[in-house]
Amino acid sequence: MLKIGIISDTHGSLPSKVFDVFKGVDLIIHAGDIGSDDIIIELSSICRVIAVHGNMDTHELALKYPKQTVFEEHGYKFHLSHKDSYNAGAVDIVIQGHTHTPLIKRETGKLHINPGKASSSVALLDVDNNLLDARIIFI
Repeated sequence: MLKIGIISDTHGSLPSKVFDVFKGVDLIIHAGDIGSDDIIIELSSICRVIAVHGNMDTHELALKYPKQTVFEEHGYKFHLSHKDSYNAGAVDIVIQGHTHTPLIKRETGKLHINPGKASSSVALLDVDNNLLDARIIFI
């Protein structure tokens, strides 16, 4: 099983509760509006991080992190962006931030996850063969 922590819209501030919630995760996904590269460095102390930049991120962060990315983990294809999920294409899981509103829904054969704003919520996703279990954690 693969355990994934999903976070977005940190805007340069990482609540300490995130470290408790993400304890034991195998991967962290950050869906943009990072605010400072220090956030990614702190999250990297837990495990590997995949991140994209958001509309509020500096030019330097935009150069370092892509606007969107597609990657595969544990046999599932992911699309990660801050607010461009309409470009997702043929993937299994769509992750985005931007709205600050947590959301988990299945639509057109895809699992859509928005963890909300990091100061109030994050998401956890357990990937186990043919089972995807996503949940919002309010912090």
